[in-house]
Amino acid sequence: QVQLVESGGGLVQAGESLRLSCAVVGHTNNDYAVGWFRQAPGKEREFLAGIGWSADIQKYSDDMKGGCTIRRDNVKNTVSLQMNSLKPDDTADYYCAVDPIRRPVTVAVDSSWRYVYWGQVIQVTVAS
Repeated sequence: QVQLVESGGGLVQAGESLRLSCAVVGHTNNDYAVGWFRQAPGKEREFLAGIGWSADIQKYSDDMKGGCTIRRDNVKNTVSLQMNSLKPDDTADYYCAVDPIRRPVTVAVDSSWRYVYWGQVIQVTVAS
């Protein structure tokens, strides 16, 4: 059984940076993809960034390009999301999710259907 342990989040001021971390526990190898998502009040959940079983497989949403970096550490089995220059509009509940199956690179990491294990909510609040 795969479990996700998330950390980071909290209250920051506009313009500051924040790093969210997702530890993947229980997977037998590193052949998994991780996606980061968020859901703001009154809005639908949206994809932010994803990384495949290979670190070369990455994708960012148009809103997050240039504003965040996703990285994976296969020794620690963690995936982090570094977010810079945060704005009040970035206030939301953030989630990481895992696809435990090694898929062809043609299967995009922003395909939400592939993520079957979800972490708990990380609340991020950006004050103006």
